[in-house]
Amino acid sequence: MQPFPFAFPAAMMSNAASGSPFPGVPNFPMPGGGMPSFPGMPALPPMPPELTELFARWMQRPEKWREWGNRWLSAQSQLWDRFIHHRTEPVVPEVERDRRFSAPAWKANPIADYWRQSYLVFSQLVMELVEASDFPDGKTKCRVKFVVRQWLDALAPSNYPATNPEFIETAMATQGESIRRGIENLLADLRKGRISMTDETAFEVGKNLAVTPGAVVYENPLMQLIQYAPLTETVGERPLLFVPPCINKFYIMDLVPESSLVRFAVEQGYTVFLISWKNPGVSEAHFGWDDYLALGPLTALEVVREITGCPDPNVLGFCVGGTILASALAVAVARGDPPVHSLTLMTTLLDFAESGELGCLVDEASVAAREATIGQGGLMLGSELAQVFSMLRANDLIWNYVVGNYLKGEKPKPFDLLYWNSDSTNLPGPFVTYYLRHMYLENELRLPNKLNMLGYPVNLGAIAAPAYVMAAREDHIVPWRGAYHSMQLLGGEKRFVLGASGHIAGAINPAKKNRRSYWVNPELPQEPDEWFAAARECPGSWWNDWADWLKEHKGKTVPARESLGNDKYPPIEPAPGRYVKEPALPLVRGSREAAAV
Repeated sequence: MQPFPFAFPAAMMSNAASGSPFPGVPNFPMPGGGMPSFPGMPALPPMPPELTELFARWMQRPEKWREWGNRWLSAQSQLWDRFIHHRTEPVVPEVERDRRFSAPAWKANPIADYWRQSYLVFSQLVMELVEASDFPDGKTKCRVKFVVRQWLDALAPSNYPATNPEFIETAMATQGESIRRGIENLLADLRKGRISMTDETAFEVGKNLAVTPGAVVYENPLMQLIQYAPLTETVGERPLLFVPPCINKFYIMDLVPESSLVRFAVEQGYTVFLISWKNPGVSEAHFGWDDYLALGPLTALEVVREITGCPDPNVLGFCVGGTILASALAVAVARGDPPVHSLTLMTTLLDFAESGELGCLVDEASVAAREATIGQGGLMLGSELAQVFSMLRANDLIWNYVVGNYLKGEKPKPFDLLYWNSDSTNLPGPFVTYYLRHMYLENELRLPNKLNMLGYPVNLGAIAAPAYVMAAREDHIVPWRGAYHSMQLLGGEKRFVLGASGHIAGAINPAKKNRRSYWVNPELPQEPDEWFAAARECPGSWWNDWADWLKEHKGKTVPARESLGNDKYPPIEPAPGRYVKEPALPLVRGSREAAAV
């Protein structure tokens, strides 16, 4: 008698029907065939030529296939032996730590337990095969690993009703109500065009997000400049200008009050200004990299100097906002503008040699295609940007919500970070293509005087201001070693601090909560791993370390201003202003906006 003949429905077990040559790894077919598709999730990327060649090379090495197949069969034998003899210890220890399969139902149901472990064995073997294969270069290998991981993540039995015991358990417990709610959630997200990650009714920009008091004191077609009201009787004479990324809305730096970096800086006794980038539409689709420098930090610095009378403000840039800021400062040095007093960079790349998976996905063909379509004018839609970033962490930002929202019929919980994450922005095509080609693809910003911006050769080494550079240890967008090498391009005294966690949670680590930890080492050797080996781990938020460092650049203490702006730049409207509230709406085919994309 064949053991456990009902482990999978016949349609799933059939190689001809499922396309799966491996026992215990069905294709989990969806209605209509193919892989599942959900709102806000793009079609899985096409198989790159490198992967096709890889399969061909594998087929020419039968000894490797035999070795791989024997390991697979050995693991299957252990799984069946475990099932038959009712053993509880897992064959795959990682299964206990995988959040996709952590619910008790996966362990209590022997069939589901087999599914999850068989899937993990298969995934591990496939990734090991990729790792052991030869590639023309590291970038190709990274790109192939990304594509393979997308498919493996999509194949997880947790993603399908027929193979997820939590779906069955919840449906029985609710007498089918969870299925009705799941369909309702799916239809709502289809109308929205993206997967819901949080309860969006719980938040409103200007009501419970971005509520630090202030006013817009200047605006142009690309940005509004916000000045925040003082929260202390005295302030440092040097103001602090924030330059957030233009890829997302600025209020990642001004979330709820207890998590607001802006409010924290104001409470430390600084006159804080912040750039709020416009969400580009057709009218802004022609703007390029130079426009963002000229109409962004360079103009903002002029206005800040005129309002405060301080010739050398402190400045802070976050993510691509830091890349824009550093480029603008290099232009300012080249043309003889007054210098800034200090520079803070948060999770910022200036040297793109180690740019993570995003860098692996940028190649000549993809950049040339963008240049041909939107390089002279057009928009890269915010929905596309959001999809790319979600695919970098597909299990957390796609499949987690597919399972929760649609299979179990749950409503996502309120979470300010995820509300911000879903509030996407468009980008002008000329800006995007310049950034992709000259930073990610050709990595020219690191080369002194290689690039000309606003008619001036830029040299990051000419930026002599003291710099505080923060990176995050688990950052998948700005790998911390890349941020470390980026710091080395700057010309002034430097302090490098490594925060725990990832790109956002590592950077936005409120001092009032004082969670996680950070690493410091005043010595700055050439290699980042050497720096880390001698670094000291400190408990709590890196914000406190930054605040102590910035005090040295605060200047003398002066009375806080009673009014915002001045006669030349009077307040236009209360913070957070209009620009941050403009949504990146889906474009209607046939409209003027769609024609520009």
